[in-house]
Amino acid sequence: MTGADAQNLDLLRSSLKLCPNFPKKGITFIDVFGVFANPKAHRALIDLILSRLKKLGTTIDAVVGLEARGFIFGPQIALELQVPFVPVRKLGKLPGKVAKIDYDLEYGKDTMEIQTQVLKPGTKILLVDDLLATGGTLGAAQKLCVDLGCEVVETLVIIELLGLNGRKKLTDVNHFTTLLQFSEADLEEIATNSDRIHEPNHA
Repeated sequence: MTGADAQNLDLLRSSLKLCPNFPKKGITFIDVFGVFANPKAHRALIDLILSRLKKLGTTIDAVVGLEARGFIFGPQIALELQVPFVPVRKLGKLPGKVAKIDYDLEYGKDTMEIQTQVLKPGTKILLVDDLLATGGTLGAAQKLCVDLGCEVVETLVIIELLGLNGRKKLTDVNHFTTLLQFSEADLEEIATNSDRIHEPNHA
């Protein structure tokens, strides 16, 4: 890692905030929007991703982003690379010709779809999302792209929650990058810093 990458990573990490008991009691939510609220951290995120892609040394034909936070930084990466951005959305949210995949959730099932106009067999894809938690959604997105005949040359997330073992659900962990990893102990340590904690919402 270069000195610039290390500085960008520190800035990225310091811009995250925790939300205890959100969206329900017992869950600590990591709020990535703190990164996008800080222009310097936002730029650091984009530069970190571009640096990683440069090291890969492979062609990327399209960026595929998962709903919803993959829509925030995925198009920016696509613009930097001068390639198309293609969204993955929940069932019934995309017009036109789509491919879909059903996948298991912790309690039940869900379906995601992707428009097929851009993604031809052999398309080399960068797949992005903000978070790897249990891994079901990201793993399904990988499979959806592969089922279309595309090659997922890299899957990239901003944050990985280590305690949930999400990598076990991925179809390809050899081409997977996470910028920041957090264990439960890491979250507890951050929680001791009141500046990194959102105030409870009593609305």
